[in-house]
Amino acid sequence: QVQLVESGGGLVQPGGSLRLSCAASGRIFSVHGMGWYRQAPGKQRESVAAFTRGGSTVYADSVKGRFTISRDNAKFAVHLQMNDLKPEDTGVYYCNKEAPGGNDYWGQGTQVTVSS
Repeated sequence: QVQLVESGGGLVQPGGSLRLSCAASGRIFSVHGMGWYRQAPGKQRESVAAFTRGGSTVYADSVKGRFTISRDNAKFAVHLQMNDLKPEDTGVYYCNKEAPGGNDYWGQGTQVTVSS
């Protein structure tokens, strides 16, 4: 089993920044295959940024140039630096770790609200 704990959400004005963190524990050997999803009210959960199984990074088009995913291999942690936040970035952000058979692990989520 893998446990994921997110932190760093909050309320920010448009144009502001937030940094999310996800700490993984349990049977985890690599941060490859870890990333961030978000779910806005009334919408489906979508991928925001992730490390692929090969270790490269992928971003949703809507956040390219504004969000940066980073990792701390020693601590099995991933971070999401979010700059120039927009109201449409509002949602619950979830940390995800891919697992065989589609049985991914998920954190409890952290709320990000972008509003003036």
